[in-house]
Amino acid sequence: MLILFDGVCNLCAWSVRFIIEHDPRTVFRFAALQSDLGRQLMIQHGLDPEAMNSFVLIQNDKAHTESSAALHVARKLTWPWSWAYAFILLPKPFRDAVYRFISRHRYRWFGRADSCLMPTPELRARFVD
Repeated sequence: MLILFDGVCNLCAWSVRFIIEHDPRTVFRFAALQSDLGRQLMIQHGLDPEAMNSFVLIQNDKAHTESSAALHVARKLTWPWSWAYAFILLPKPFRDAVYRFISRHRYRWFGRADSCLMPTPELRARFVD
């Protein structure tokens, strides 16, 4: 499974580190939305490559976005984080409204980096160019 994330968003970088820490089976790989691969996959799945307001989970050649992506990721993490998947039972318009609100304010609340997240040498294998 591949997660496309906003490489300059501090919240997104924190989220990637959190996922890595709680993904001992190394289910997830990562690529920045700004990368050539990220843009190519966005187009391939009918998503706007200029939209940096979401992270995308590519799973079984299907793209999950917004709250659905976050919850599908949570489902694969260690306990207790996997229990967050229960929020999938909430109506998608409500879940996505909350997701969009956070996404809209993420730079103001958490800041923005000058460049994309650079993985440490030991984590480099988890990132796709």
